[in-house]
Amino acid sequence: MTAPLSAAVRDRPPPAIAEKVIEVRDLTKRYGGNVVHEHLDFDVRRGEIVSIVGGSGSGKTTLVRQILGLEQPTSGDISLFGENMSTIDPHAARLMRSRVGMLFQQGALFSSLSVFDNIAQPLRELGRVPRALLHDIVMLKLEMVGLPCKHASKMPAALSGGMVKRVGIARALALEPELLFLDEPTAGLDPQSSEEFVELVATLHRALGLTVVMVTHDLDTMTSLSTRVAVIADRKVLVAAPIEEACGVEHPFIREFFLGRRGRRALQALPPERRAKLPPAALASASAEVSL
Repeated sequence: MTAPLSAAVRDRPPPAIAEKVIEVRDLTKRYGGNVVHEHLDFDVRRGEIVSIVGGSGSGKTTLVRQILGLEQPTSGDISLFGENMSTIDPHAARLMRSRVGMLFQQGALFSSLSVFDNIAQPLRELGRVPRALLHDIVMLKLEMVGLPCKHASKMPAALSGGMVKRVGIARALALEPELLFLDEPTAGLDPQSSEEFVELVATLHRALGLTVVMVTHDLDTMTSLSTRVAVIADRKVLVAAPIEEACGVEHPFIREFFLGRRGRRALQALPPERRAKLPPAALASASAEVSL
């Protein structure tokens, strides 16, 4: 599976944090009279893994869809790789999209296409790729996500949930993107499959130097992968910081999300040097009730 790639990058340092690749400024998004985002600011730097968390209906996925250009903001500016997405010309926008990959929730594979054709689809849309080269690229992507090449001929209905997610990642990586978006990547997976997927993302992050933006409510996934956590509440990003700092911000959602029993259990699994930076409330026994 991914063991050879994982072993190859185990001792490699994570990608260096560098320049901003996503800049969101003064973003407002309305649907009629419903205001989802109001004067929201958000940044992501190259080499980071940033998790976006928030309550139901807080606009996590809506923010990602606007960054990707799938929805337009009511007002405000969004820049990718230094280019303002509201003023970029269509040709440049098409090239920009090839620098970005997306794993949609539940994988979103085309049910009528085989695994091979699902992964090949972005390459076919990009232009004419010789058949032999296309075959080699698809097989390489399958191997990168830990799936034997024999699965290439299978249909999505024949795959387990974890395999569907891996094929979705392989498709997202087909065009060698620099920036990868994950929408609830471990939703619906059993604990073992979830751990394996987290290991896959961590391996690909190191091996490919990816920048990752992840929408998630899974505390274990978030604490295992994130360099920073962006918390959306009150129609804004309240805080975007390492998790040990973010969980100390005084706000009802943050207290409930991070300092409840499940949150404390996940936080206490951080490495000792990071656990030492947690606020005292996060260090209370995970089996004890804590007044929030």
